[in-house]
Amino acid sequence: MLEPNRFKAKFLSPKYWLTWLWLGIAWLISWLPYKCLMWLGGGIGRLLYCLGGRRKHIAKTNIALCFPELSVIEQEQMLKNNFISMGMSLLEVGMAWWWPKWRLAKLSTIDGLEYLQSQDGEGILLVAMHFSTLEIGAALLGREMPIDGMYRKHKNPVFDFIQRRGRENYHPSSQTIPRKEVRTMLKALRQGRTVWYAPDQDYGPKQSIFVPFFGVIAATVTATAKFAKLGKAKVVPFVQHRREDGKGYHVQVLPPLENFPTGDEEADAITVNQLVEREVRKRPDQYMWLHRRFKTRPVGDVKIY
Repeated sequence: MLEPNRFKAKFLSPKYWLTWLWLGIAWLISWLPYKCLMWLGGGIGRLLYCLGGRRKHIAKTNIALCFPELSVIEQEQMLKNNFISMGMSLLEVGMAWWWPKWRLAKLSTIDGLEYLQSQDGEGILLVAMHFSTLEIGAALLGREMPIDGMYRKHKNPVFDFIQRRGRENYHPSSQTIPRKEVRTMLKALRQGRTVWYAPDQDYGPKQSIFVPFFGVIAATVTATAKFAKLGKAKVVPFVQHRREDGKGYHVQVLPPLENFPTGDEEADAITVNQLVEREVRKRPDQYMWLHRRFKTRPVGDVKIY
């Protein structure tokens, strides 16, 4: 059973004052006009790009591995654009958590909602992808219908409280489910609920098998197929992107995966990776390349990062 997300007196302890200060500043900034937020976010991204560091090395390595057909100059431009996108995403978190629904609605167009209509009480495993627009995309879609989101609990309890409250505010019937609460998630699916889940990161060797991603062998979780089977749910992908005209976001719910799961772990994992790759190629600069997607290597392989 999920623990209610309640405010606790210990959150007022002096050791959390700095957290409250940063959250307060973020809240104030989030109320700036959208164009100002994107301009400011882009500036933050450019600054982070210039500063370099470990995350820049990771993103640069990923882009070089996944887009070998691009020249060095083209790869570097994608890297720069990616950091600008990530800078914007930092401010989109505040929009997602604190903006009223009417203000978000002005920035979004959503296609494919018909695919989220449950039939005969069937649950829906809503497969997301780690684009930089992930948080704002969940908010835009979540205002349309109740969505339960799988999430990683934050070590800072104050931040975790605000994070959960922000995400549960998308819809009055939504709930957040810690990543380790698999039984709770499966129960929600069997009850005909829609559960948000993103399978496109490296979660280590215990839950994964090695299949190609952008032509590179990558540790890929098999949980998508398992959750669909055990939860008796259909798998519906969705993506979201910033519009090229700078006027908001386009959210697209894609058709449910057909003949999935097949019962073949490798085939199902390949299907998921191909889905992610196809969508990433449409907006590669908005994907989270700073994640160590190829961290886990087959025995004997050289470490990539």
